[in-house]
Amino acid sequence: MEQEGIKTSRIQGFYKLSIDERLKIVKEIANLTDEEVNLLRNFGNLDPKIADSMIENVIGAMSYPFAVAVNFKINGKDYLVPMVIEEPSVVAAASNAARMLREGEGIRALADKQYMIGQIHILNPKSPYTAINEILLHKEEILEAANATNNTLRKLGGGAKDIEVRIVETRRGISIIVHLIVDVLDAMGANTVNTMAEAVAPMIERITGGEARLKIVSNYAIYRLVRAWVRVSPDAIGGRDVAEKIVDASALAEADPFRAVTHNKGIMNGIIAVALATAQDHRAIEAGAHAYAARSGTYKPLSRWDIDSDGYLTGFLEIPLQVGIVGGAVKTHPIARIALKILNIKSAKELAEVMAAVGLAQNFAALRALVTEGIQRGHMKLHARNLAILAGATGELVEIVAEQMIKEGKISFDYAKELVEKYTSHG
Repeated sequence: MEQEGIKTSRIQGFYKLSIDERLKIVKEIANLTDEEVNLLRNFGNLDPKIADSMIENVIGAMSYPFAVAVNFKINGKDYLVPMVIEEPSVVAAASNAARMLREGEGIRALADKQYMIGQIHILNPKSPYTAINEILLHKEEILEAANATNNTLRKLGGGAKDIEVRIVETRRGISIIVHLIVDVLDAMGANTVNTMAEAVAPMIERITGGEARLKIVSNYAIYRLVRAWVRVSPDAIGGRDVAEKIVDASALAEADPFRAVTHNKGIMNGIIAVALATAQDHRAIEAGAHAYAARSGTYKPLSRWDIDSDGYLTGFLEIPLQVGIVGGAVKTHPIARIALKILNIKSAKELAEVMAAVGLAQNFAALRALVTEGIQRGHMKLHARNLAILAGATGELVEIVAEQMIKEGKISFDYAKELVEKYTSHG
């Protein structure tokens, strides 16, 4: 019986082929049209050679909108914030929130040192508790071996700074976990930390008599926390009633994990959009942020809103952020370099502070929309425009069709098509 769907996914040596050769094979298997193939061949602002060097088995590129959020004042400094995202209203909401939160120094933010954790997991140690003491006795030797892998980082003031040791009970037995604490300075740090963890593993094996099974960075960057906070007059955001309702929404997120997840998703809308624009490891950022939100054993919001004794609305956000401005895709992707130039930042610490501030502003925008006109108003307006364009509207007709759909409460592709045909047929 012939397999339904693709003919076969077993393609020997696929990675050795050129982009065009790979695309030819995929075209045949997936029955792609010439038009679809040409769309994949359009690499836009990314050189195909660079794309092919970044990841494996490349057959094309996919473009996302690159936007700039305006009005941001962070720590007294003005920023244009590049954002890459496909979701309507996020950039507009961030810009509008930033306008409301410009009072004084604007949004304040402060990042910790840029410390990452490298984990060495030791299985089957001869005497776990004795081994812990032995590891700590050899601490300086272990740090020296780690730093020997990156003299440049050490000369710049970074490198392995400390170690932590603990024992965990797993369903496969006792494991010793060694944490190598590394100051990665302006890098995200994964490659640096992984290299160090692998370098010190044999030494730790000799000390413990166990086997170093895993040697890898942890994306739970608890020593790389960023805090952002803001204080704003209720008059600047629609009045005391709006401020009170925002605090109510914050309290609901604190009490209900189902709401907390969506609350935090709104924060990550802003943070991940900046991460994508600057070519950060957004998967690591997401994983670390959500782990931090659940550190109490219950999933909680990453931000909190209150009203202070003067009647001002205050917001506070705390989140681990592992970002870099050197190495990896940050330097490889030309648009990421442009994004960093637009931001005009000088360090990974500053980038983290900007990202946390954007996350707090995005959170404020979402909560304010929820407690006033509702979250769908802005979304549906942009959605209506998108549908109008998809239905063939151009120029002024896009707005006419979108406004008609919103007015009638009938926002769909079919109705957009009907309206486009109606208006174009009447000239």
